[in-house]
Amino acid sequence: MAGEPVRQKTRLKQGDTVKVIAGKEKGKSGRLLRIDHKNGRVVVEGLNMIKRHQRATALNRESGIIEREASIHISNVMYLDGDVATRVRKEVTPEGKRARTAVRSGKRID
Repeated sequence: MAGEPVRQKTRLKQGDTVKVIAGKEKGKSGRLLRIDHKNGRVVVEGLNMIKRHQRATALNRESGIIEREASIHISNVMYLDGDVATRVRKEVTPEGKRARTAVRSGKRID
């Protein structure tokens, strides 16, 4: 259907360390906090910070300006293996299980 976002396939998981490869935060790295598969976006800890004016509510008693992370498009981040950004592929282990592997080093991620 027109106008509907396409679900992005990703080999990244929440908690992975990633490096930003494009945009204003290029070269910085952080831990993945959230992945929005439907819109193809990720939230990286401490990066792409925005200021948000917040009203006091029943849940949040205080009002004011809060600073939080905004999302980044998933194509602008890569898995960080040590200090090298690399692609991630899925392989079948000799035991018959699937595992994620860093392409450059060949090391198993999980």
